Order: sequence, then structure tokens, then C-alpha cells
Amino acid sequence: MRPPTLKTDRFVIRAFEREDLLSFAKYRAHEDIARYQSWVDFSLQDAIDFFNSMDYSNFGAEGNWYQLAIASAIDGELLGDIAVHFIDKDQIEIGFTISPLHQGQDIATDAISIFLGYAFSDLKKHRTIAITDTRNQASVRLLEKLGFRREGHFIENIFFKGEWGDEYLYALLRNENKLRTQKCA
Repeated sequence: MRPPTLKTDRFVIRAFEREDLLSFAKYRAHEDIARYQSWVDFSLQDAIDFFNSMDYSNFGAEGNWYQLAIASAIDGELLGDIAVHFIDKDQIEIGFTISPLHQGQDIATDAISIFLGYAFSDLKKHRTIAITDTRNQASVRLLEKLGFRREGHFIENIFFKGEWGDEYLYALLRNENKLRTQKCA
């Protein structure tokens, strides 16, 4: 299977390209982005190493994570990304990051909605999950807006950046995916 290219009037969800890496490193190094992520700092070399480690030739292989770019449909500028973990043949886990320059523009809402449509319709996935730090209220609001149901609240389940943290587990089933506000080209 190949990674998708999902197009809307505003953006394209696609495989990462080498030209994305400078923007990718820049927004990943931003303090507000790194706060809820596993890294503290993210350099251009980190982005290059990350890119070189991705093997899109086996996209969809169970147990693997893949990163998809969210790029402007107008000029190709990297707006953010979607991480996809193929848990097994029926389930995926997603994560998402939007550049601080493009937050508050419903890019994440629209991109995740379009990606969910692809995952449920084209890939025939039964269930999608997302795990977020309980303090990341932007992610909590987004997941709930998209119809994800909070299935778990894990208390001090992860030692993260020098302290114990709490996480929420969200899930959405194919038959619950009602928010597909845009069509892909």
C-alpha cells in the first residue's frame, strides 16, 4: 500500500518530502509544540534522521508509525503533520501537530476529519484511537469536536519530562464517524 494523497481546497495530506524538513524541524522545536511531545528540542538533523528512517514502501504495515504532511494546497508550505500507527488490521492510532503559525484556523479539525474518512472508508479500519496529555486542552477539544469518546483517564501512568503525568485515551469507531465536513479530490 502507498501513503495517501488527500486533497482539499486548502491543503494536501501526503507523504513527507525532503523540502518539508526545515519547516518540520522549526515547528517541532517550538516550546509550545514540544511541551506535550517526547522531545525537548528538535534540530534539522533530527528531522533529516526522522525522514531517512521512514519507509513509505510498507505504508500500512501493522506495528509501524508513519508521518504524513499537511501542506498548503496553494504553495506547498508545511502546515503540520499527522502521525499514524497501524496497531493491527482493524485499528489505528493517530497523533497530530500543527505549526504555531497555522493554529486556530481549523486545519487540524479538517485534516483529521478527512484522514478519518480515508481510514474508515478506504482502509476499512474499524477503530481509531488517540492518546493525549490531560493538560493539552487544545487536543482534548479537537478530539471531542470530532466525535471521539473518552474511554480512559490514566492517572500518573507515564513518567514524562521529569514528572508523572496523566493521559486520556480517546476512540472513534467507523460507525460513529459522522463529521466529514469536506470531500477529498
